[in-house]
Amino acid sequence: MQELTFTADRLLLFGATGDLSQRMLLPSLCALHADNLLDPNLRIVATARSEMSTKEFRDFARKALEKYLPKNRRGPMADFLNRLSYVPVDATTPEGYDELAREVGEYNGLAIFLSTAPSLFEPTIAGLERVGLTRGNARIALEKPLGTDLGSSCEINDAVAKAFTEDRIFRIDHYLGKETVQNLLALRFANILLEPVWNSNYIEHVQISVAETVGLESRVAYYDDSGALRDMVQNHILQLLALVAMEPPTSFDATAVRDEKVKVLRALRPIKANEVVTGQYRAGAVDGKSVPGYDEELGKDSDTETYVAVKAHVDNWRWRGVPFYLRHGKRMPRRVTEIVVQFRCIPHSIFEGRGAKTEPNRLVIEIQPKENIQLSMMAKVPGLGSDGLRLRPVPLDIAMPDAFSDVVRRIAYERLLLDLIHGDQTLFVRRDEVEAQWDWIDHIRALWAENEIKPKTYAAGTWGPSAAVALAERDGVTWHDD
Repeated sequence: MQELTFTADRLLLFGATGDLSQRMLLPSLCALHADNLLDPNLRIVATARSEMSTKEFRDFARKALEKYLPKNRRGPMADFLNRLSYVPVDATTPEGYDELAREVGEYNGLAIFLSTAPSLFEPTIAGLERVGLTRGNARIALEKPLGTDLGSSCEINDAVAKAFTEDRIFRIDHYLGKETVQNLLALRFANILLEPVWNSNYIEHVQISVAETVGLESRVAYYDDSGALRDMVQNHILQLLALVAMEPPTSFDATAVRDEKVKVLRALRPIKANEVVTGQYRAGAVDGKSVPGYDEELGKDSDTETYVAVKAHVDNWRWRGVPFYLRHGKRMPRRVTEIVVQFRCIPHSIFEGRGAKTEPNRLVIEIQPKENIQLSMMAKVPGLGSDGLRLRPVPLDIAMPDAFSDVVRRIAYERLLLDLIHGDQTLFVRRDEVEAQWDWIDHIRALWAENEIKPKTYAAGTWGPSAAVALAERDGVTWHDD
């Protein structure tokens, strides 16, 4: 049974003037306030390096809300802004933390959100600990990236663990806050129809794709140091894989769910050189507009990958022999995040003698930009004729916005911030999960280094290098690019 936790009556927001805060955190908190989901006693203390007063920060927050939060979701904005106070703190120096502690005051529960660079985690936590803001029911949320490899990830986790026990550490992967990702668990474990066939006896392969149309945008320095494998595969895609492949947990609580996810991550087979393709985009066209190549955007040559495709295997009883094709790329033809579960062919068709061909069933779970679940089923084409019986796949669609038109569609951070405030870790990532992910990713990077593998080029606006097509097609598999 999940332990009871205290709801926080203070939220301490570091990096409060940053881009994430403006686009996601402040709008999410305001929307929660408008829907009466925040305790009336919750106070939000914001901090960043910028010198400004509480009044100036409230004006800053108001402008962010007017820009990024739809008007029909703001509610009485003045009431929300009155929850906010601001204390300037340079996280790299001891000064300012005493004033921050005075502003937080006495609390029954404190939720701390670090929307800062990981290099600031250690000095920030040291400053918090010195002024007593890590005591009692204080809990802390950490934004990715949590390191650049297993070693650096362990260093970050060790630094956090000096002041916070694991049950008070909330590692964020914002994909886990998305409704369709959470619905994946409901789809699997609340429907008797699917779980009995959710194994290697009935599933041929699984595809997980995260395609982006954008290039470097404003992330030039970060992205060139990171690359597609560490930026997207290490966290988001491996978390999606774990949710698809996990065994049924004993209950829907943090320990049970995360225990099953980490089993999957530890069962990932080390990748061979012929099971991974890396690429980098060159000039091309996206949405009918010409765009420069990665090297042109960067202003120099680079071996950083903007595309990666992997053929992965989960070596356990349920998934033995089922390939998981994973891919992520920038400057793709369209933006989409989706999971495709391809079922096996029926063992015998009674319709062959009548000239009808059958196709295997396919389940497509689209996470963004649309939230949609589609299951293709074989059906007879209506009509009469002497040319035999005809069958055709018919999609059964569940468009989530249509199915739940009476329910507000929320920002992923609304769910995560609310769970942080209430102390529910189910949708957050545990340390052993992060380290299992990094262990598998580090093996791939070591493989590239040992074999001197460089990214293959692909034109912007295409689905990646031709080698990625071959990676799937040599197994008779076609990427789902519809």
